[in-house]
Amino acid sequence: MDAIVARAKAATQVVALPEAADPRTLQAARRAVDDQVAEIILVGNTDEISATAASTDISLAGMEIVQPAEAPTLSENAALLYELRKHKGISMEQAEECAADPLYCAALLLQADRANAIVAGAVYSTPQVLRPLFQIVGTAPDISLASSCFVMVTPQTHIGVNGALIFADAGVVPDPTAAQLADIAISSADSARTYLNAEPRVAMLSFSTMGSAEHPSVDKVIEATRIAQEKRPDLIIEGELQGDTALVPEVAAAKCANSKLEGRANVLIFPDLNSGNIAYKLVQRLANADAYGPLLQGMAKVGMDLSRGATAEDIYHVIALAVVRSTTI
Repeated sequence: MDAIVARAKAATQVVALPEAADPRTLQAARRAVDDQVAEIILVGNTDEISATAASTDISLAGMEIVQPAEAPTLSENAALLYELRKHKGISMEQAEECAADPLYCAALLLQADRANAIVAGAVYSTPQVLRPLFQIVGTAPDISLASSCFVMVTPQTHIGVNGALIFADAGVVPDPTAAQLADIAISSADSARTYLNAEPRVAMLSFSTMGSAEHPSVDKVIEATRIAQEKRPDLIIEGELQGDTALVPEVAAAKCANSKLEGRANVLIFPDLNSGNIAYKLVQRLANADAYGPLLQGMAKVGMDLSRGATAEDIYHVIALAVVRSTTI
């Protein structure tokens, strides 16, 4: 993560934090400002934020506080939300009610370019974090859905990029279709280029390697690989592959001699949320890996979801990742 933090320091980006009364968030915000990783907007009630800061001895110096329910923020954000959602039947009263919520307020600051990224999820659930982002920001052009990835940093420096890999999707899409899985692969490739600062090498994972088994779930991965390759012929995307074929050159040589990946994948695409979520947690715990995410991808602007078990250090690192991502959009 040192390289990510260094790249974030070289940028000048604003990150909005809608869980500002949480002590972990405030600790991360203080560190981000002190390290010049990001400029910070704390979104929430000033009294609650100040009380948390006082109880944890955290200075709020150098951080802007935006109160969602106060003028003129509420009226400005409500007007923007009404314009964005009136085709869906939202009333001005409903827009004002939503805009008073810190998550909606942060997403509206993002849409209005007052912030370059938002980071949340230490307090709110993933659906709560995603809903305003989907409604206000939407997906990037040519991408059918938002998904997520994890940056996994393992002690196995011979794997991936000095031990770092992208895992996807491990947080958002439960059972993607072949077309959706293709978009997840493409978004994850772009994430690899951003976060790992390397050319993506994408493996579409399965329990089968190049026809070694037959099953509808294998067929889905094969079709997803075909779609992804057609949409992005500039990328190295191969499948279907078992995990060892994707990561171990000797196994790849034995099982898939003509592989362009050659057992050196740095992006692993799992066939569904079950396998992706289980895999990242197992690698995190059994391989003593650091897991950063779920990092939203495929969005028109940068929003990051956190695990509710995130530490202050985790949040600090995701702020840095959000800054780096925002420089590419």
